[in-house]
Amino acid sequence: MFTKILIANRGEIACRVAATARRLGIKTVAVYSEVDAGARHVAACDEAVLIGPAAARDSYLRSDHILAAAKATGAQAIHPGYGFLSENDAFAEACAAAGIAFIGPPASAIRAMGSKSAAKALMEKAGVPLVPGYHGDNQDSHFLRSESDRIGYPVLIKASAGGGGKGMRIVERSGDFGAALASCQREASNSFGDDRVLVEKYLTRPRHIEIQVFADSHGNCVYLFERDCSVQRRHQKVLEEAPAPGMTVERRQAMGEAAVAAARAVGYVGAGTVEFIANQDGSFYFMEMNTRLQVEHPVTEMITGTDLVEWQLRVASGQPLPCRQDQLRIDGHAIEARVYAENPEKGFLPAIGTLRYLRQPPAIEFATPVAVATAATAAGASRPVTRIDSGVREGDAISPYYDPMIAKLIVWAPTRDEACVAMAASLAGMKIAGLATNIAFLKRLVESAPFSSAELDTGLIERNPGTLLPAPRPAPRHAVALAAGAILATEALQAAGDADPWSDVGGWRMNSRMTRSLQFEDAVSTHAAGINYQGRAWTFTLDGRTDQLSLVTCNRDELTLRLGGETVHGNVVLDGETVHVFVEGEHVQLHWNDPMVHAGELEEEGGRLTAPMPGKIVALLVEKGAVVAKGTPLLIMEAMKMEHTISAPRDGIVADLMYAVGEQVAEGAQLIAFEAAAVPAA
Repeated sequence: MFTKILIANRGEIACRVAATARRLGIKTVAVYSEVDAGARHVAACDEAVLIGPAAARDSYLRSDHILAAAKATGAQAIHPGYGFLSENDAFAEACAAAGIAFIGPPASAIRAMGSKSAAKALMEKAGVPLVPGYHGDNQDSHFLRSESDRIGYPVLIKASAGGGGKGMRIVERSGDFGAALASCQREASNSFGDDRVLVEKYLTRPRHIEIQVFADSHGNCVYLFERDCSVQRRHQKVLEEAPAPGMTVERRQAMGEAAVAAARAVGYVGAGTVEFIANQDGSFYFMEMNTRLQVEHPVTEMITGTDLVEWQLRVASGQPLPCRQDQLRIDGHAIEARVYAENPEKGFLPAIGTLRYLRQPPAIEFATPVAVATAATAAGASRPVTRIDSGVREGDAISPYYDPMIAKLIVWAPTRDEACVAMAASLAGMKIAGLATNIAFLKRLVESAPFSSAELDTGLIERNPGTLLPAPRPAPRHAVALAAGAILATEALQAAGDADPWSDVGGWRMNSRMTRSLQFEDAVSTHAAGINYQGRAWTFTLDGRTDQLSLVTCNRDELTLRLGGETVHGNVVLDGETVHVFVEGEHVQLHWNDPMVHAGELEEEGGRLTAPMPGKIVALLVEKGAVVAKGTPLLIMEAMKMEHTISAPRDGIVADLMYAVGEQVAEGAQLIAFEAAAVPAA
């Protein structure tokens, strides 16, 4: 076994590998960019080496810098995590040439499966069923369009070297093919340095099922059953679970054996995932093989009682697999939710900012199989277990340079129904303030009828916008009461010891008691809460209803109030004029119009189209002076490796274009000067 390894990654996967290595008595070396100097993964390792500036291409993708760090620190092996260099065959070869073990498959296997087109050709020869499509080398746009016309629409254009949902476009008709191809190629080139694509028939209501495989250098290869990753948005996984609902024993064996055959065909060693697209009738087709550990690997660990990172370390050091196929069993059900800094209400745009407040549900961090088993059987009864894998802490920043994942929330329970209930409860206990997150969206998704009843396919989210992305609603009464209570409690704490009668917490006034109005705004309405001081309590009036309000307990951000005959408990975070209220599994955000400290109002900017986040202009779709209709695409910007189209908010004229293709823009920067005007009838 190794005595020291270097982890060539960041975030939660680097922390995950460090946790397993520490348990095995292995020293770890972190690498970090300038912006990650204080990151959690740096603190989790025994040593750390700076490898470059913030941009990944100048740091985490610099194989020469990483190899130099490994040599300087005496690391015997490099764990690549996932993303970055994990599926880079040249890096695997460079490690071998330097005498450093690459904790992953041989370069030849990465190369064989690294191109989706080549991998499909290999699987076709092996007799594995493939989705109808074109996977060849001819990348002429006219030829690819003709192949798509032959296959029949809808088709899926997919980056040949891609992954993570990058470089993928669904095309519904032939006339849209050219623009979709150009966009796909740009995104593929930006994300992978390779703009080659393949074209496949797009199946309606398919399921995405993948098989975890593991092989050693002694000729052994097993499959650790399946994961259902059907719940996706923009081809990126949102929820993953194991085992797949409705999977029969026969189908599981057929898919598992096909996955093992695929791994053996390329001389595979280490952890890998063979991904299949499956019809509702049970038929399945090979999609691709990811030659690395997957983000969703914890659900497999939770149902099999394995530590896949430990298996990676043992196999890479020359040891045989710890288990044979007949020794592997499925126990219970596990679900993983990816908690992201993003705004579902704004098209899932990634968010950046500081985690000013972070509270997590009761959970085991980077749980080992022993810890899970112990927690599951506590008090002699099998009960749900929650695990959290995270690479951030309160106070850390989510930057525009890397994937905006905050944490992976994983639950295990004896049954799927129990796992769904446990996941909803765990999401309710995940409280974050400082930036937008998808937590509320995930909770609605887990509790939705299609997911809870296992009616799964890759279009589930798009088909249920009303349920999953409902219109904003006014803050409930108890949330406004908690916001008011937190302000009153904070004022009382600040006034403690102050002899000034005007600061008395009882609201003393000559010949009367103090009355005031606390003004709050949410996304859709204004709330004027009337507060009448009654000594150490108050009356609370909102929307014509008055109740007695009293403070029961206040422990930092935790607040318990008595409102009329009801006890209300929640967490309240005062962040300037923003009040975050976490109550009954909801996060209610209010703006407090404090008359003593008014932040000012932004001027109306109807003639400006601004950048929703930092990024780069990749295409200008109109010229200065163009007359456009509402909804017309105006430009495309790339941010966090995804393309975002800026469209005309109304009929009008493009008065000016503020940036050229290739230029970087800051969040809020004016991109286009736009003037409202009537569009002449066609």
